[in-house]
Amino acid sequence: MSGEIINRVANSPVITFRIEDYYPEGERVTLDIKDRLFQGMILRERELRAWVKEHDWQQYQDKHVALLCSTDALIQTWAWMLLQSQLQPYARTVVVGSPDELETSLFRQELDKIDFSAYQDRPVVLKGCSSKKIPAAVYAEATRRLLPYVKKLSFGEPCSTVPIYTRSVGLREQE
Repeated sequence: MSGEIINRVANSPVITFRIEDYYPEGERVTLDIKDRLFQGMILRERELRAWVKEHDWQQYQDKHVALLCSTDALIQTWAWMLLQSQLQPYARTVVVGSPDELETSLFRQELDKIDFSAYQDRPVVLKGCSSKKIPAAVYAEATRRLLPYVKKLSFGEPCSTVPIYTRSVGLREQE
C-alpha cells in the first residue's frame, strides 16, 4: 500500500449545489407600519395618508423592502397597496411579509434563472453551510426544483451528507 492520500470527495461524481452562489445582492430593509397605528391597534386611513405624504421614500432607492406590521393588528389590503405604490419608483423589490419571506422571494427569482436539467441523472449535494443567512424555505424550494432531475439528493457537505431522496428507491422506502 502506497502512502498516497486520495481525495475521494474531489474524485466523486457528486455535484455540489451551493444556494449561497445565488444570493441576491442588495441591501434589505424592513418597513414596519406598527407605529402608524392609532393606539397601536387601529389603522386610520387619514393618518396613514398623511404619513405617506411626508415620508421620505427615496431612502428605499435600490433596496429590497419587507413591508410588515409586527403587531397583531388587522391591516386592510388597501394599505399594503398604498405603500407599494409609494415604494414602486424606488425599491428594487417589495414583499408584504417578514424579512425571511423577502429573502425567500428574492431567492425564488434567482432560482427561476437556473436550468435544472443540468443536474439530470446526477447525484447532488445541496450544500448546508453558508456564510449567508438562508431561510429553510429556500432549501425546500431548491429541493422541489432539483427533484425532477437528480438521481440522488443529499444535504450537507460532500464529506458528510444526509440522504434526502434517491430516485430508484423513493423517500418512504429509505426510512
